[in-house]
Amino acid sequence: MARKMLVDGDLNQTNNEGAEYDFDLFVIGAGSGGVRAARFSANYGAKVGICELPFHPISSEVIGGVGGTCVIRGCVPKKILVYGATFGGEIEDARNYGWEVNEKLDFNWKKLLQKKTDEINRLNGIYKRLLSNASVKLLEGEGKIVGPNKVEVTQPDGTKLSYSAKHILIATGSRAHRPPIPGQELAITSDEALSLDDLPKRAVVFGGGYIAVEFASIWRGLGATVDLFYRKELPLRGFDDEMRAVVARNLEGRGIKLHPQTNLMELVKTDNGIKVITDHGGELIADVVLFATGRLPNTKRLNLEAVGVEIDKTGAVKVDEYSRTNIPSIWAVGDVTNRMNLTPVALMEGTCFATTVFGGESSKPDYRNIPCAVFSIPPLSIVGLSEEEAIEQVNGDVLVFTSTFNPMKNTVSGRQEKTIMKLVVDAETDKVLGASMCGPDAPEIMQGIAVALKCGATKAQFDSTVGIHPSAAEEFVTMRSVSRRVTARGKAKTNL
Repeated sequence: MARKMLVDGDLNQTNNEGAEYDFDLFVIGAGSGGVRAARFSANYGAKVGICELPFHPISSEVIGGVGGTCVIRGCVPKKILVYGATFGGEIEDARNYGWEVNEKLDFNWKKLLQKKTDEINRLNGIYKRLLSNASVKLLEGEGKIVGPNKVEVTQPDGTKLSYSAKHILIATGSRAHRPPIPGQELAITSDEALSLDDLPKRAVVFGGGYIAVEFASIWRGLGATVDLFYRKELPLRGFDDEMRAVVARNLEGRGIKLHPQTNLMELVKTDNGIKVITDHGGELIADVVLFATGRLPNTKRLNLEAVGVEIDKTGAVKVDEYSRTNIPSIWAVGDVTNRMNLTPVALMEGTCFATTVFGGESSKPDYRNIPCAVFSIPPLSIVGLSEEEAIEQVNGDVLVFTSTFNPMKNTVSGRQEKTIMKLVVDAETDKVLGASMCGPDAPEIMQGIAVALKCGATKAQFDSTVGIHPSAAEEFVTMRSVSRRVTARGKAKTNL
């Protein structure tokens, strides 16, 4: 029996209100957002079906796996490789802490790769059990929408199954984008980078976003020579400029060669590797070339245009503030909508969808003060507004507090790598608008700072908080001196 949806304006309006359906909800895509929406909807009493492509670490149009990008070929395996790459520097640093380490360190890439594969297989099984425990019917195959209340699932053997559903949720995520340059078939994406048979000795990374920076850090940490090419003056466009400069400096300090404002024009296969040709006429040879130039929504094979679901020029599904499309019975969450492409955001959107449609309570995702991290080595983490965003949005002056220091661990190890922390404050209200940190454990620290910003904390409240000593985190509650005061819509200046 179809469940009654929350009465809130036109939120309860769907086609064929009195009709009977196979499912109250059918979800296409069993990644983080889809699984969350399916489970929570089922917990509210809805009859839920969900489909997902067959499992494989490297995705394509016809293979994927329960758990989605984050679990199988994204955040989780990436973080495992980051951990592995970090140990190299940690072992070197251990020498000055009294550990007698042999001059030659051996690293077994295949062992790490197998451990990574074992973990994603384990998580794939956990996600399947989560669905089963919630009484969600899981179907393996490719789903597409054939009507406002009808889906078709093509199973691996080619058999087509049709189901009716009162509500359909699109949660198919995104896929890596390949720039159309000659020889682009010689390059790999982040999917393949997580499953390479052999660790490259010479790596080229093309892109300036977090995926590019993270893989550059991983490969360099594991001993490869790495050249990072990106179009802008600094990597990580959209992040705080001061922090972008710090990350760039740290990448160089770790031995990564940066090539700002440089495009790749052509890749050529040679006997010695892949020849990389840039728009400045430069050439170099690499064992592997990684394209990390963005991701595109997975909508091409969903039959959306035939059904009338509106998409934008990138292929993203257009939705309202409740994640509803222009077709009242069809909804979408996660990267496929290209709003804020983070796993925890997809989880939030899936939760809000279930609460709104089946929980009897209107619930909209809140995109304010969402923390995020770049797992470079060392990592960067932020929450709230960057200095540039604050200057643009605040009517009055903006106060910037910064602290740059050598972490205690480095004073003994001898590593020359500074940590930097930053608070951006509204001068008139004293409200902390943004926080950022680049240094060891930054994401772990920033998660707690995010709670404070979500609660609307002021700088005075930060100052009145007693710090934990000795720790890096205590710097966030001991920054008393203003580094600079910037007039609204002025130009942010860094101390770097």
